[in-house]
Amino acid sequence: MFDPTSRYYPLEKLTLERDGKDPVKYVERRFLPPPEELQTLSETAVLSGDRPDLIAWRTLGDPLQFWRVGDANRVMDPAEMGDEPGATIRIPMPQP
Repeated sequence: MFDPTSRYYPLEKLTLERDGKDPVKYVERRFLPPPEELQTLSETAVLSGDRPDLIAWRTLGDPLQFWRVGDANRVMDPAEMGDEPGATIRIPMPQP
């Protein structure tokens, strides 16, 4: 259902059975990990025009891992990561 690098991959896949209706498949709720529990790989400065995918590509080598950078910086809206050029953000160690 999800790629192994997806933030949703490890979550349990559930089904809601409804009387006389088609079942609804869904994924259990994902809670953000406490940033202080994530090991830091490095820190980087936000560049002018940066987007979450560019930051992840530049620091982790994979633009689809932008969500890891957001988790490490308590960012609910990943677009906020590029709002402040010059700001220092934390890059987490990739997890298996």
